[in-house]
Amino acid sequence: MFEKNQEYPLAPANGHHRSDEEAAPPSSKELKGKKRIKCAVYVAVLAVVQAGIILLLALTVLKIRTPKLRLGTLTIESMQTETSGLPSFNMRFNAQVKVKNTNFGHYKFDAGNVTFLYQGVTIGQAMVPKARAKARSTKKVDVGVELNSASLPSTENLGSELGSNVLTLNSQAKLSGEVELLKVIKKNKSAQMNCTITFNVSTKMLQNLSCK
Repeated sequence: MFEKNQEYPLAPANGHHRSDEEAAPPSSKELKGKKRIKCAVYVAVLAVVQAGIILLLALTVLKIRTPKLRLGTLTIESMQTETSGLPSFNMRFNAQVKVKNTNFGHYKFDAGNVTFLYQGVTIGQAMVPKARAKARSTKKVDVGVELNSASLPSTENLGSELGSNVLTLNSQAKLSGEVELLKVIKKNKSAQMNCTITFNVSTKMLQNLSCK
């Protein structure tokens, strides 16, 4: 005969048995593993950010560009031309030489000459003194220029040009110097220019100035 008072273990309310593994908190080994993964992710993100900053600096701040050399304003003081007989000209003017430095460090350049030519023949020069163009700025230097046609081997073309009331000259220059960044990075750079200058002989004024 079976006993009526036989006891049976009570089943969990949700119908599932809880194991000791489910009830136990995460072990210290698992926590350390998660921390290592988080650290690795942070290090990787930091490395990517640093690489991006270095690349940005290399493309902007640390990139050294060649300064630009140009002629600015020209103010004529005197101009004399002769078209009858032997064609000739004699003129004096003040010219502004501009050294544009787009770098984040200053540009120190040595003294140099601006040469003026008529149809490839040198007719005069002006000296640009040694100076420094500050970072992200333009250095302006005023020079006095005196030109005449005495050195021309032939004035045949000059006569016809002066007869049309124009005088076209060329101006060339090269300034050698050094760009310095953060007082550590230094690189030699030469600024150059080639300008075409057109004067109106009848009005004795500058008609056009184009540099490259």
